[in-house]
Amino acid sequence: MKELDPILHSRLRLAIMSLLITHDEVTFPFVVEKTEASRGNVSVQITNLEEAGYLDVTKSFEDKKPKTTLTITKKGETAMEVYTKALKEYLNL
Repeated sequence: MKELDPILHSRLRLAIMSLLITHDEVTFPFVVEKTEASRGNVSVQITNLEEAGYLDVTKSFEDKKPKTTLTITKKGETAMEVYTKALKEYLNL
């Protein structure tokens, strides 16, 4: 059996990636709301995913307020496909 990707094998990182798989882009507050995690923890996990090349982070301003937008990369999409396939193998699905 394939080893599960240690980057994705974290509850919060997997939740963030799952949101990105189902949405074209998400904002930082959206991720915090949906995951019910602290802003600090979400920020750290986003950095981990960005460093792995799984998502892109865009920082901008909207109405003079900072806005952080996340999008999944091709590498991230592939990683999620491989991860879910490996998980299905473990579960004999």
